[in-house]
Amino acid sequence: MVFEINGDTTEPRKLTRSVLQIVALLDMYQAELARVLRVKCSDIGELASAQRCLETGTGHWQQALLFVQFYRLLYDRMNGDGVAMRHWLRVENAGLGGIPHLMIVDDDRLADVVRYLETAE
Repeated sequence: MVFEINGDTTEPRKLTRSVLQIVALLDMYQAELARVLRVKCSDIGELASAQRCLETGTGHWQQALLFVQFYRLLYDRMNGDGVAMRHWLRVENAGLGGIPHLMIVDDDRLADVVRYLETAE
């Protein structure tokens, strides 16, 4: 099951909670989130255990905002269908020239995927 991530994510605790929820909703690993946010796996552990939050103004913060934007765009495009969202993420996409999940996690191309979702019909 997936749900819409809406509301203000400009507060550190809310943004941190949102990115952790997205990882769970899309059946991703916390280690993959670490790569997306460009942090260490131990940092994700601290975020997940509420020992700390993402810090505003950092590169990690910007990546987290972009990750939330990605999720919102994908949610809208798939009309909130979690199965379709997870499937889209893991299959070859001719328009993107790759598998979105791998592009985001392995190739650091989250921004490219976001641009695609913003413009693709």
